[in-house]
Amino acid sequence: MYNPKSLKAEEFISHEEILATLAYAEENKDNLPLIDSIIAKARECKGLSHREASVLLACENEEKIKELYDLAEELKKRFYGNRIVMFAPLYLSNYCVNGCTYCPYHAVNKHIPRKKLTQEEVRNEVIALQDMGHKRLAIEAGEDPVNNPIEYILECIDTIYSIKHKNGAIRRVNVNIAATTVENYRKLKEAGIGTYILFQETYHKESYEKLHPTGPKHNYAYHTEAMDRAMEGGIDDVGLGVLFGLDLYKYEFAGLLMHAEHLEAVHGVGPHTISVPRLKRADDINPDDFDNGISDDIFAKICALIRVAVPYTGMIISTRESQAVREKVIRLGVSQISGGSRTSVGGYQEEIRPTDTEQFDVSDQRTLDEVVRWLMEMGYIPSFCTACYREGRTGDRFMSLCKSGQIQNCCHPNALMTLKEYLMDYASEETRKIGEALIEAELDNIPKEKVREICKDHLAKIEEGIRDFRF
Repeated sequence: MYNPKSLKAEEFISHEEILATLAYAEENKDNLPLIDSIIAKARECKGLSHREASVLLACENEEKIKELYDLAEELKKRFYGNRIVMFAPLYLSNYCVNGCTYCPYHAVNKHIPRKKLTQEEVRNEVIALQDMGHKRLAIEAGEDPVNNPIEYILECIDTIYSIKHKNGAIRRVNVNIAATTVENYRKLKEAGIGTYILFQETYHKESYEKLHPTGPKHNYAYHTEAMDRAMEGGIDDVGLGVLFGLDLYKYEFAGLLMHAEHLEAVHGVGPHTISVPRLKRADDINPDDFDNGISDDIFAKICALIRVAVPYTGMIISTRESQAVREKVIRLGVSQISGGSRTSVGGYQEEIRPTDTEQFDVSDQRTLDEVVRWLMEMGYIPSFCTACYREGRTGDRFMSLCKSGQIQNCCHPNALMTLKEYLMDYASEETRKIGEALIEAELDNIPKEKVREICKDHLAKIEEGIRDFRF
């Protein structure tokens, strides 16, 4: 029985409810009065249910799809303005005991080199990332209780936060590690992490168990219920995601929104972020072996629908996607992207990008400076801000500000100030010129005059060498 308030995975992600939803969507995909009413509801910024959003996903009317895309762009601007938050992944270890059939780190892959960073190597990786200009990291590690215990993850977080190199500092560490216990989530919270991110991979239980034939990740319920344990452990910013390509995308989309509804129903706080990775080629993984891949057009439609269905959430897209795809979906709702990423263990210390320990092929291989300049040339503000985490604007506090639109008076000036830091400390001359002009133009878009004047004063002090101002 479907129950979004249940703490049991098979009740808040109900297989029967998803099948009924997909049938309803198929029956109503040409029901234009219903589609118009759903779009009208989305326009009120109240979000959509998984069933309503699934109707729009099934709809193939080109006029309505264009209307959906225009609305997604409008809602993205309303909640997040033209800011794009920058981050980079940091791979700590590729030791893993799981048998995931879509990941090259699976335990039966005997030819991939296994590597685990020492604390000195973590330090060197972080310095390399700081020298690029990054302030926010997402740490990644395989699941291995011997090689990657929670104590190792905590030690790495402590090392990352301790490093201050020139004007560099990692101000926020997000964590993407395997499902764990409430006690371990409490330890991560105490370590000062930002968002805890865990991809479901697939919400289809039967497929999930086949795709994870061995290892602790085989346990569907334990994995799917992880966010509830994280919340119980005090982590109020959590990030969802599925790996599109493993199962039918309409099923995954409905399950993803049901999970968001569950978090809102039980904890009063939906997902802080939703990621939209697609299956990509890697060491011994061929995406063609999986028959559920989706086109760029379907991918774009999914991104637009996530934005209108869960308008307050941050949406993340990584360097799995090409420059062309990222350019398309940023307009439709994406608010966070990675730049200059390397998905190999120890990859940032190498002058030439290593590929022997990559988790997936990187499609967008531009430098961070190139990505920053590209965003600004399209009229976006690359933001290195981490202020909300450090000012306690997390969970329901962030959501209330975001939903009311008041976050604009915090995020917009913070984005400009952190961009100014990047321009002063790391940018190429061409990027700096474009950025200075953008900051000057964007100052007028800060709603409150007092905040605008304070921001101008802080920008002048950044030029004098002072760092880390925030609202």
